[in-house]
Amino acid sequence: MKTIVLFQISKGEDQYIAECVGLPIFTQAFSLDDLVKNIKEATDLYFEEENPIDLGFKRSPSLMINFELPEYV
Repeated sequence: MKTIVLFQISKGEDQYIAECVGLPIFTQAFSLDDLVKNIKEATDLYFEEENPIDLGFKRSPSLMINFELPEYV
């Protein structure tokens, strides 16, 4: 049973973009603080429609957020 919902964060032209790995959950915001709030809200909304256990998750999975840095030289 999975215990973590993983999000990958990247910086777009104007906003930060969050994409869930393995689930169709996407959101964006102008600040990282707002993005975290949006991720929580989007995940809650998604799991209102889907049973976490049916998707292989425990009833209340944790959120993990990875931030992708631009190419590092």
